[in-house]
Amino acid sequence: MNAVSGAWDWLNDSANWHGTDGVWHRLGEHVYFTVVCLALACLIALPIAIVLGHLGKGGALAVNISNVGRAVPTFAILVLLMFAMGSDTDWPTIIALVLFAVPPLMTNAYVGMREADRDVVEAARGMGMTGSQLMFRIELPLAFPLIWTGVRSAAVQVVATATIAAMAGGGGLGRIITAGFNRQITAQVVAGAVLVAGLALLIEGIFIALQWLLDPMRRRRRSRTGSVVPAPAPATPATP
Repeated sequence: MNAVSGAWDWLNDSANWHGTDGVWHRLGEHVYFTVVCLALACLIALPIAIVLGHLGKGGALAVNISNVGRAVPTFAILVLLMFAMGSDTDWPTIIALVLFAVPPLMTNAYVGMREADRDVVEAARGMGMTGSQLMFRIELPLAFPLIWTGVRSAAVQVVATATIAAMAGGGGLGRIITAGFNRQITAQVVAGAVLVAGLALLIEGIFIALQWLLDPMRRRRRSRTGSVVPAPAPATPATP
């Protein structure tokens, strides 16, 4: 039996899906970590990067914070936090994953705001728009695709990286992989990796669909197209 067929058999065994060590329970933990960490990272990074991008100041600060975040090994941070805070709480995993998710969010949001079409921005300023109106009505809609790409990248990275929480005693789908290693069951290791990859692809697809639905510029174009009023029919000449 090779690893692929063994993993297929493992996934088709209903006994592996239930209980505290089952797939459903570990999947719920993994999604919980992903949603909480991504939400906290967005709350921290996006407001700062959007304001800095709007003001055109602090670019070096945003880039340096992103570079520092990328340089710090997430697993090392996780282990240090577990020693400091204990392994009976989720906060070490959450803090480590938030630090990992902040760099792509901050970089994409800042660059997106700075690369908003300057001609459009200056034209709006010339029409008398205030700073807040420029930011919310012009720059943010134009920067939305790049900002959302950062959110999508951060979400997929958090899904993939959350597996390391299991190596330090945390929960999530990584526990299936580490349990397979500990028991020397290759099929379980491969099955756990397939589940993580499948969840990452699912998250990627959901965020792509959300980008298509939420893009304000696409919605504006669609609104303009849908609001076109048909030209009135020419009046019939009066019969003499």
